[in-house]
Amino acid sequence: MSNFFELVSKRESCRSYSDKKVNKELLLRCIEAARLSPSACNSQPWSFVVVNSEEKSPLVAQCTQSMGMNKFTSEAPAFIVVCEEKANLSASLGGFVKNQHYAQGDVGIAAASVCFAATEQGLSTCILGWFDEKKIIDILNISKDKRIRLVIAVGYAKNDNIRDKKRKTLDEIMTYID
Repeated sequence: MSNFFELVSKRESCRSYSDKKVNKELLLRCIEAARLSPSACNSQPWSFVVVNSEEKSPLVAQCTQSMGMNKFTSEAPAFIVVCEEKANLSASLGGFVKNQHYAQGDVGIAAASVCFAATEQGLSTCILGWFDEKKIIDILNISKDKRIRLVIAVGYAKNDNIRDKKRKTLDEIMTYID
């Protein structure tokens, strides 16, 4: 297993995929990582639709491409559609009392776990927030009462060059009190 900080530095948003198909077992391991993710009150307010289909993957890609966005998704062979489910009673009540929507954070943690598991297995990902939710629901026959929060493109990068990460410094994002 990789060192965690090596894994974090390797994970990047891929926007250029090879045409190599993704093995089902690798995608299932990504979902297993999400399944094991922490959530408020162990609510696990998520579900996933894994699309690894020559027929459906291009349709999902099209749903991410309005207004000139995300053209690269046409190259992605697979997608993981991340849905938010209803939180359990204790997480819902706690969120109400604290004026927090814990499920959205929980879904983010699960999505990060998917991406780290993918990276660990040699796959590349890109988390997408720009998509036509209604069209994806129709194409994938997802219940109309569900909310799709994210779509993750998954595949093999065309090249292995890791870009330098441009991030704010610790001083810009942290206050340290001791």
